[in-house]
Amino acid sequence: MLASDIRRPMWAAVALLLGVILLSLIVGAGDVGVLRSLSVLTGSQDADGRFMVWELRLPRTLVGIVVGAALGVSGALLQVVSRNPLAEPGLLGVSAGSALAVAIALSLGVSMLELRIGVAQLGALLGCLCVLGVARVRGLGSDPVRLVLAGAAFSTLLSAVTSLLLMMDRRTADEIRFWVVGSLSGRRLDDLAAVLPSLCIAALVLLMLVRPMASLTLGERASAGLGHHPGRLRLLAILIVALLVGGATAVAGPIVFVGLVVPFVARALGGPELRRTLWLCLPLGPLLVLSADVLSRVLVAPSELPIGVLTAICGAPVLIAVVRARRLPTL
Repeated sequence: MLASDIRRPMWAAVALLLGVILLSLIVGAGDVGVLRSLSVLTGSQDADGRFMVWELRLPRTLVGIVVGAALGVSGALLQVVSRNPLAEPGLLGVSAGSALAVAIALSLGVSMLELRIGVAQLGALLGCLCVLGVARVRGLGSDPVRLVLAGAAFSTLLSAVTSLLLMMDRRTADEIRFWVVGSLSGRRLDDLAAVLPSLCIAALVLLMLVRPMASLTLGERASAGLGHHPGRLRLLAILIVALLVGGATAVAGPIVFVGLVVPFVARALGGPELRRTLWLCLPLGPLLVLSADVLSRVLVAPSELPIGVLTAICGAPVLIAVVRARRLPTL
């Protein structure tokens, strides 16, 4: 059940999301404009219009909903694990590790989508563990800004290796050139079906553990005092993040800043309690991703922008605002 104090922002977010879903179905480049798309939605038998709306725009819309929810929730979890309001999959090496793993798999000739998703999730897990492990060893975990700088440096290193790999393998570069900056273009229902099982597993584990994970916001001693095992909870949270981010990255490419902006807005609307934040992330994540996708179709029509570019434009001011605040918010 939703707490009464988040029902209003929750319903508002859902209403906005429904509006953006409609826009995602009717707005796009090409000959099938808004009026033809609306006629298809009301039962028109226009063959070209039906193909554009139901075969092209609907699958990418559904993929955008799932990817947005996965990235929003994973960002909230990662911030709880690191107790850092600046933590975000794109800034802490999670997305970059996943992208590098997929690039390596494609260069080795891996074409099976299910295998590619597993590789992406393994890369996300290793990237996350490396950054958080180095931060703990070097004592960076207590400083949010230094942790983000360490993660950004690690992400840049992984991205450089990915770029080097693409320069050496032209076939791989042609295959993932647009994917590597984040895009929903050309995504199919088969892509969504392949990633749903692992995302559902992550969601089920999260539902069972969300109450004890909420205790991590109080600190390790308080969590242990409540009868929980902070180390196990952190590891399980990282595994959930790896499944969510790896699956989202395998389908849509590395989309940065969604995991920073969405939890930030969710906490502003519903307060710092983890369960409220996660509930609000579910509609806010798809809302951001689909809004960026719709804008990507119209800003440079008839071409499209990668949505990763637009989410970065949206997320960079939020990151700067949080860093420049007199006191960073605590988790």
